Amino acid sequence: MKVRKAVITAAARGERLYPVSDTVQKAMLPVVDTDGLHKPVLQIIAEEAFSSGIEEICVVCAPGDADRYKSAFSALKDNLTKSFKGVEWAQQEAAKLDLFSERVQYAEQAEPLGYGHAVYCAHEFVGDEPFLLLLGDYLYVSNIKGKRCAAQLLELASAQGSPVSAVNPTPEHLIGRYGTVTGKHVANTSGVYEVEKLIEKPSLSLAELELQTPGLRIGYYLCFFGMHVLTPGIFNILQKKIDEGSTNVLLTPALQELAQTERYLALEVQGSRYDLSRPHGLLRAQVALGLAGEAHDETLSTLVELLAEANSRK
Repeated sequence: MKVRKAVITAAARGERLYPVSDTVQKAMLPVVDTDGLHKPVLQIIAEEAFSSGIEEICVVCAPGDADRYKSAFSALKDNLTKSFKGVEWAQQEAAKLDLFSERVQYAEQAEPLGYGHAVYCAHEFVGDEPFLLLLGDYLYVSNIKGKRCAAQLLELASAQGSPVSAVNPTPEHLIGRYGTVTGKHVANTSGVYEVEKLIEKPSLSLAELELQTPGLRIGYYLCFFGMHVLTPGIFNILQKKIDEGSTNVLLTPALQELAQTERYLALEVQGSRYDLSRPHGLLRAQVALGLAGEAHDETLSTLVELLAEANSRK
């Protein structure tokens, strides 16, 4: 199974990032990437996909945001070429922005009818192909040098020819934040499970009863990592939910139905996810990218200095 297309959902307004998100789309917030350059969050996520073999991307956004994104990325490129003429890093970055503009298109979600509905808004772009699904407010750092988190997921999906969700073993006090899955470990593999049950943001008591996975450490559960490789069959399931008149179409129940009709896997991705919408999420993501990239030494020394200053004020 070859996966050429990706969908990035970026329609939510980001209430938890108010007041910044009231004037700037949260996907355009600047972060220093592992290469040491400031980039909008959306560009970093797109480069995660492109570097993993994806050829085309559809960004699902709020009404009116498509033109805003196009204008913003065009302005970024123009600024690089005019203000840093002849500078090598600026030329390289401008070329990346050209590639971004050529290979990224947009689909607007007319009404905020849930995450599953946002995914469905990309069905015309996806067509009858499998696709990589990424969240517009998650950044990722891989633990495997030279292999992105998305690349790990795509590799398994390609080899197995089936939908795959990325998961991470997550301590029990955090599972209320994530979709949580359980299933049987696939023999002769490392960290691969055949999904049997999924519950969106379960309570701990429910997870203890229904979501424990043999082989995990006590007190840990398999929670969504924020990326999936899905087959177009998911759109038929989401279409039914929409036709029923649901005003909050969730993805996780649709994935549960998918697991009943197709072989559906979960992969423990070797890496970490950073939710930018959480308190201090942007700070945590920035520190993680800094430590994982070319600015490692500078980031580390800055952290040491800040800790020393904080300690001296006690």
